[in-house]
Amino acid sequence: MKKYGIVCPIRKANPYRRMMKATKEHRVVPNRLNRLFKQGVPGKVLLTDITYLHYGKGKKAYLSTILDSSTNEILAYNVSDRMAIELATDTLRKLNKNRNFRKVKGTLIHSDQGTHYTHPDFQKQVKKLGLIQSMSRRGNCWDNAPQQSFFGHFKDEVSIKSFQSLEELIKEINYYMKYYNHYRCQ
Repeated sequence: MKKYGIVCPIRKANPYRRMMKATKEHRVVPNRLNRLFKQGVPGKVLLTDITYLHYGKGKKAYLSTILDSSTNEILAYNVSDRMAIELATDTLRKLNKNRNFRKVKGTLIHSDQGTHYTHPDFQKQVKKLGLIQSMSRRGNCWDNAPQQSFFGHFKDEVSIKSFQSLEELIKEINYYMKYYNHYRCQ
């Protein structure tokens, strides 16, 4: 390798990830849901996740949703062009403002182990709302299957490639959420 000037780039560990582990700032919580999605009580099991939305010419947006697994209703959602912690925390704020959401004793909010959901700000807000947090096992998408299924239906049923602005995208998402919650057969 030296003779021919071949260099092998060695990937270095992400210093931020190492710092998070050292400071224990981002905490993972246990999987309290264990795939018991349908408990027959609206407001008992909430599922949340974030998906990427590619639109226009190389533009990207992010959609964060909270789904009631008993009714399949989207209780809160948020769209942003940035993948910041506010994407998830603002979705929680919208859930709190939703007059149709009735929290029951022992309400779980279940997510994956993404940095948004392990972030202290998100976890504080979950506790402030009186919810119990649950997380999927690492790398196991089946633990949040109904939420992933919703994103699959959304991307199949909404054509967003032609939109040129975030405002157009948000308008279409608002329309689809009303359709999904009130008119679409489940």
